[in-house]
Amino acid sequence: MRDISARELKGHNILAVERFQDSTRWMIEFAVRKPRTPYGSPGDEVRLFLTEDGYRQALDAQRSQQIKIKRYAHVVEGHILDFKPRKKRRHP
Repeated sequence: MRDISARELKGHNILAVERFQDSTRWMIEFAVRKPRTPYGSPGDEVRLFLTEDGYRQALDAQRSQQIKIKRYAHVVEGHILDFKPRKKRRHP
């Protein structure tokens, strides 16, 4: 299987206008799993730049197994920042 970044993705282009809008906070890349979703057909690989509300809707779609998010990142002023959750600190 090829890396998702090397594949042609549907949805937003990496330099899409949506990426640079003030309200954009997230970028996600995902696979569509079920038919009749607003995201595409099963097997489609999609990239979207989303607001907070749009991201919550995508998480709901993942919970209902309509999509499977493969990559996500914060977007700040058009810059894509890889999201890495903080590790919990261990105390000796």
